[in-house]
Amino acid sequence: MRNYPESVEYLYTLGNELKSAKLGLELVGLLWQAMGFHGTQSPVVHVAGTNGKGSTCAMIEAALRAAGIRTGLYTSPHLVSPTERIQINGRPITPGQFAHAFDIVHRTALRLIADGSIAHHPSYFETVTLMAFEVFVDQNVDRAVIEVGLGGRLDATNLVKPELCVITPIDFDHEDWLGKSIESIAFEKAGILKPGVPAVIAAQRPAALTVIEARAREINAPLYHSSEVTGPVPCPLPGDHQIENAKTAARALQLLGVPLDGMANAVWPGRLETVSRDPLIILDGAHNPAGAKALARYIEQHFAGKRVGMIFGAMRDKAFEEVSSILFPLVDELICTAPAQARALRPEAMLELAPHLNARVAANLGEALALPRHCDVLFITGSLYLVGEARALLVS
Repeated sequence: MRNYPESVEYLYTLGNELKSAKLGLELVGLLWQAMGFHGTQSPVVHVAGTNGKGSTCAMIEAALRAAGIRTGLYTSPHLVSPTERIQINGRPITPGQFAHAFDIVHRTALRLIADGSIAHHPSYFETVTLMAFEVFVDQNVDRAVIEVGLGGRLDATNLVKPELCVITPIDFDHEDWLGKSIESIAFEKAGILKPGVPAVIAAQRPAALTVIEARAREINAPLYHSSEVTGPVPCPLPGDHQIENAKTAARALQLLGVPLDGMANAVWPGRLETVSRDPLIILDGAHNPAGAKALARYIEQHFAGKRVGMIFGAMRDKAFEEVSSILFPLVDELICTAPAQARALRPEAMLELAPHLNARVAANLGEALALPRHCDVLFITGSLYLVGEARALLVS
């Protein structure tokens, strides 16, 4: 059996999580059956969307846990440690539990490869998804809250038979995988809907709403809207955009018959997270246009007239020019850097694409933080990978 570092190292050999993604359920379905999961998993709340799905999962899980329900939570990506992705009762699993679950999935995959049932090892995301199911069964969770990784229809998590589906706001992201239009992206997200299973949907663009409603009618899935929530809704996470996520989570909880007050205990690291008061440093994984707009609103509402600094890093496969056009005009001091990832966009290339009057470059986050600054607030943003590095450095 591999230990935890060896398990993580093997997962990384499977390739970059997004680049090596294999959308489709055939391979992971064979592994699912071989591991004996059919019909054995706990009731599941399955959450898809573009932005806000992690926050929504966190609020649903917090309320379930506060109601005395033993919870499992599966989200992605992680910020610092892969163990963050799989949580039991609000706590990441231990390295030992992670390694044990990996060993079970890995040995099953090798056996199926040897007998010719599958052609290759499952991808990073497929492997960790199966690990989450294994942990939830082993830990006897009462309910699991599971976040879709990419899209929905062909995502590895879509093997579950949920008691409730949730779709958060749909916007542009991962267009190379999900299509170039809101309609095509919404079609993939709506792929989590199941016949007869109720679904809660957040406020949507009209084009996305049309696609979701059509799919729900086709398979007779009852639809409920976040706007139908009743009574006061706790919103523990900062930013106006979290209000809609909170309403969506609350509507889901009301359908499950769970009190809403436990939502107030939710935390979701790396999203408008204050990690230092003096100097004031805020982390936010605004990696796509919708996320950038939410961060821009937050800056305009809370730091008007203040001197705003920003350390920004991005991946090459993200909509950098659109994101930078939203954020950079609000910034007085800009430091462009690169997360420690092969897909990172070079800092010099950022400034070629989006020049800024008061910009500097730094090879890495440590170098960026060491540069002198004269700002009232510093945002570290642009990539969740960069945010994860910042949390590792700044959060004790």
